Order: sequence, then structure tokens, then C-alpha cells
Amino acid sequence: MSKESSFDIVSKVDLSEVANAINIAMKEIKTRYDFKGSKSDISLEKDELVLISDDEFKLEQLKDVLIGKLIKRGVATKNIQYGKIEPASGGTVRQRAKLVQGIDKENAKKITTIIKNTGLKVKSQVQDDQIRVSGKSKDDLQKVIAAIREADLPIDVQFVNYR
Repeated sequence: MSKESSFDIVSKVDLSEVANAINIAMKEIKTRYDFKGSKSDISLEKDELVLISDDEFKLEQLKDVLIGKLIKRGVATKNIQYGKIEPASGGTVRQRAKLVQGIDKENAKKITTIIKNTGLKVKSQVQDDQIRVSGKSKDDLQKVIAAIREADLPIDVQFVNYR
């Protein structure tokens, strides 16, 4: 009788990599000519990014620089949900962006549906903000991982604790 193998599907953002990307982006912004004399800033407050700039156009440029740095650091940009642009003090504009951690119930349902539609002999359990997939065949688990990677999910997922 073979032992069951399993893995967890999680959705996490590495906050230390986000902080590194912010530092690198701020260094670039300080040296860029088009940001000379600008009041542009990016900060990380708990699990939320705060972008501040002179106007909406500069804010979009600031966002582009940050996204480029996040991608280079290996941080998935799918897990960033931007809020609306609001006026801030000193004639600037501010935009908050939430870093999504964990898999919410709606996305968990989508993922479990994908797993069921594969027709493989595996079980999936939703545990808080992650999903555990278990089965006797490691090949089946590999096929489940491939199916989830192919699916166009609104969040980025990682596969951990593969045993």
C-alpha cells in the first residue's frame, strides 16, 4: 500500500522582496530627469503600498517603474490590487495598492473546480487561505500543478510542501 503524497497551493507575496524593489525604484526615481523636483514617493505600510506623486501622469510613470522592479525581483504583480487615485496634501495625488496574501473563498472555489475537472484521483481541501491537494500518485499531483499553472487565475499561486 503506497503512502499518500500531497502539496499545498498558496498565494503569498514576499514583503522583503517588495521592500527591496521599492528601494531600487526610489533610487531610480531620484536620478531620473523626468522626476526632477517631483514629490514622488513609494512606501510600504504593513501589506499596502502607498504611491504619491505630483499628478496622475507621474503616478502612472511611478507605477511603471515599481512594476518593472517588482518583476525583476520575482514578485508577482497579479497580487497587487490598486485603489482609486485620491488627492493628497501639497497638491499631490495618492494611490493605495493592497498586496493580496492568501487565497480567498472565490478563488479557492475556482481552483478546486479546476482540480475536479482534471478527472484525476486526487482530493483537495480548503484550509483557511490555502488549499491542500493529496493523492496516491505523484504523477497525478504533477498533472494538477500543470493544470493550475495553465489556468488564467486572477491571483498568483505557489506550490509548497510537496511530499
